[in-house]
Amino acid sequence: TSFFFFKQKTAYEISACLVGSEMCIRDRRRVHGDKQLLKPKKEKVMSGLQKYNHLFSKLKLGDFELKNRIVMSPLTRCRADKRTCVPNELHVEYYSQRASAGLIITECSQVTPISQAFPGAAGIHSEEQAQGWKAVTDAVHNNGGKIFLQIWHGGRACHPFNLNGIAPLAPSPLAIRAKAHTAEGSKWHETPREMTEEDIQNVIREFRVGAENALKAGFDGLELHAANGYLIDSFIRDWTNRRQDKWGGSVENRGRLCLAVIDELIAVFGPGRIGIRFSPVGRTNDMYDNDPISTYTYLVSELDKRNIAYIHFLEPDERWEHNANSPYFKNAEAQIPSCIDAFRKYFRNAFMDNVEYTAESAEETIAAGRAELISFGRPYMSNPDLVERFANEWPLTKPLLQYSYTPGARGYTCLLYTSDAADDLLCVDLGGRRIIKKKN
Repeated sequence: TSFFFFKQKTAYEISACLVGSEMCIRDRRRVHGDKQLLKPKKEKVMSGLQKYNHLFSKLKLGDFELKNRIVMSPLTRCRADKRTCVPNELHVEYYSQRASAGLIITECSQVTPISQAFPGAAGIHSEEQAQGWKAVTDAVHNNGGKIFLQIWHGGRACHPFNLNGIAPLAPSPLAIRAKAHTAEGSKWHETPREMTEEDIQNVIREFRVGAENALKAGFDGLELHAANGYLIDSFIRDWTNRRQDKWGGSVENRGRLCLAVIDELIAVFGPGRIGIRFSPVGRTNDMYDNDPISTYTYLVSELDKRNIAYIHFLEPDERWEHNANSPYFKNAEAQIPSCIDAFRKYFRNAFMDNVEYTAESAEETIAAGRAELISFGRPYMSNPDLVERFANEWPLTKPLLQYSYTPGARGYTCLLYTSDAADDLLCVDLGGRRIIKKKN
């Protein structure tokens, strides 16, 4: 494959593609001719800034002012060392590339080695991990961004194969009826161990230590992962919490662990730097609640009393229809058509929403006062300059999902290639230091 070099430009102006066996370097706005890079027309206005004026407006969020309402959603990408779980130079480049977002929320970061559900996810339970994250936060801050750590315990979504044979923890001994990702491929989830009172108190302390490490690492705040069937979520919802003690049964008891952990995070960071993520009708990891309105009305009201900065909702969508293993589960949208609408009156601070948003639908939601922030997940995988693309109304690049969890730069910080089979790697660097590089 031939490479064509050209005068240095920013990645906002350059993209590349394959046409058959040939590679074309193209200006984002137009490609003509053979091996010709055309000079772009001068942009007169950033039309998206006017069209999406609510999305691009500033927001006072807790202790901070955000420069826009566009949030990079947490995205687990598994690029850390699988043994140490320490963030590395790839993480520094990846997150700093996306610093134009109003707020970055990191991948879920485990608070203990036995809470690791994704081999290669970067942790927050060791000094070495905190130092690795410090390089990330420094780079994001140097680029003018703000970054929260999503703090997390995998609970029953963990697999013993990834935990050196240790059984995962859960409120009740119910296995997820699906397969887990391991280093040896997919394996059926195993039955978790029901947590004792000592286990629960240990987890609360581990979240406190994780928060202290995150503060040392320079994070602006924390988002507690209380969604998608992980430990906190599995205590909240009645399908997975069958306990008869003070940690199960009533809505208040099922919400007890979530609020205890939130209180520990507040003690370290203060309420204005804390958020939480919920999926009240999410089916990920075999989850369900019989009365999510009552369950989350209680939790949202309690979080309002604590004056945390925001609540981040995962809304129902077509991916969360009937669980194939549980035909008696009600349709998610039938339970709650819109989480931000259902719980708006119970919370005075910011709502962040996530459900396959576009710039247009995000603008509509914010303009209507239904939410203050919109998070974008998959678009940020392949569009580090998502803010600039929205501002200029440039088209979005589709993510290459085959590289979602694979090691290395391909599909992570380097998004364009000579071909899927080739070892040569084409990379667009957002800092303008290099345009093309070859792997090794």
